[in-house]
Amino acid sequence: MSPPQDIRATPSNSERAVSTSFGQQLSTSPSAAFHTPTASQGSWPGHLVQRAASEKQLKPFNTQDVKILLLENVNKSGQEILKKQGYQVEALKTSLPEDELIEKIKDVHVIGIRSKTKLTEKVLSKANNLLVVGCFCIGTNQVDLDYAARQGIAVFNSPFANSRSVAELVIAEIIVLARQLGDRSNEMHRGTWNKVSAKCWEIRGKTLGIVGYGHIGSQLSVLAEAMGMNVIYYDVVTLMALGTARQVPTLDDLLNEADFVTLHVPDLPETRNMISTKQFEQMKTGAYLINASRGSVVDIAALIKAMNGGKVAGAALDVYPHEPAANGDYFNATLNSWGDELRNLNNIILTPHIGGSTEEAQRAIGIEVSEALVRYINQGITLGSVNLPEVQLRSLTLEEENTARVIYIHKNVPGVLRRVNEILGDHNVDKQISDNRGDVAYLMADISKVQVGEIKDLYESLEGLSSRIATRVLY
Repeated sequence: MSPPQDIRATPSNSERAVSTSFGQQLSTSPSAAFHTPTASQGSWPGHLVQRAASEKQLKPFNTQDVKILLLENVNKSGQEILKKQGYQVEALKTSLPEDELIEKIKDVHVIGIRSKTKLTEKVLSKANNLLVVGCFCIGTNQVDLDYAARQGIAVFNSPFANSRSVAELVIAEIIVLARQLGDRSNEMHRGTWNKVSAKCWEIRGKTLGIVGYGHIGSQLSVLAEAMGMNVIYYDVVTLMALGTARQVPTLDDLLNEADFVTLHVPDLPETRNMISTKQFEQMKTGAYLINASRGSVVDIAALIKAMNGGKVAGAALDVYPHEPAANGDYFNATLNSWGDELRNLNNIILTPHIGGSTEEAQRAIGIEVSEALVRYINQGITLGSVNLPEVQLRSLTLEEENTARVIYIHKNVPGVLRRVNEILGDHNVDKQISDNRGDVAYLMADISKVQVGEIKDLYESLEGLSSRIATRVLY
């Protein structure tokens, strides 16, 4: 098998500087990282292209083949990036039942999932060789992040690559709800001609209330304003408005004023059932609700009651508290007790979690997450990790012979650096960086004048420390 190749370019800190919403760590567009200009294009200065070409290929001393398992039909763009590295890639189109997942995950070094696969402590505890998890989606609540961190397993996601797709879906749903297009379409399919204008509206001049002004919410804000809507938003942090949008101080203020309410928040204890009976009472009579964030955010039984009572004129749901694990006739009262009643409502759009399901979004997600995995596997770079400290050292070059990169993930306790440096002290430490995230710390060091035969002793010495969570040596 050919050795893994280093990724050509890594994003700079300036490329990753973005606003955050509801405490999420968000990274930047993958376009900055997955198009590496050639010298003939003139997009980079010549010395940077030359430096990228001279980067040293690294490999783990104790792992011959990197085995990767991809589930849930990860986009071909991501598969190709991983296969070109020479990794062993197995790609399945579906998620797996827990017992099959446990059996499959035992020997893999990398697993890539989307939203349906649940990587619980029970599953992760059976992963003997797992280095890293790639979530080819926005959310990471399907992974036990704390347990993964305590085992030294990095987790990466794509926090924004499908933002435009979700924003466009919401705009479409606003118009469809305002014009009752879903009901008219269903009637025509049944052969009924029902030409009406009562309670059908233009969206121009109406107020859109956005809950969560992160990547999706802010893009939606721009699109809605371009269509003539007034935009207000609520977020737990103060964020700069785009265009003429206006931040309001409380959720109640937003609900009192908005004609359309759209939700773009993560699944957190404070966001679960954040829209329930009390919040529906605060909304305007005849307002509309859209949820393309997480199924836990809306109390759907309360929504059904609000729609039957005429308080809410229409709703669009793309996410649900319990979602089927595969395509098929599974969205019924067995899965969610209110399923049948929800489907029988008028002016309601129900979609199967397709907010980010466009060719463009899935390609971008595939590229962004796969490149993060390659950077981590080949170089130990954790930029963009959602559960480990974000640490980066510049790539080793071909001129740096007899140099190894030591990665030591450890418990954040006193005295660790002294013990590590005692082990590294027989060699010249060219570069070193360390950072912690809670109880877990991440150290990277490049050491020179080390022979291949010495790497095993170095590795075993680090493995023997009581603070050790995981050790990797790349050379």
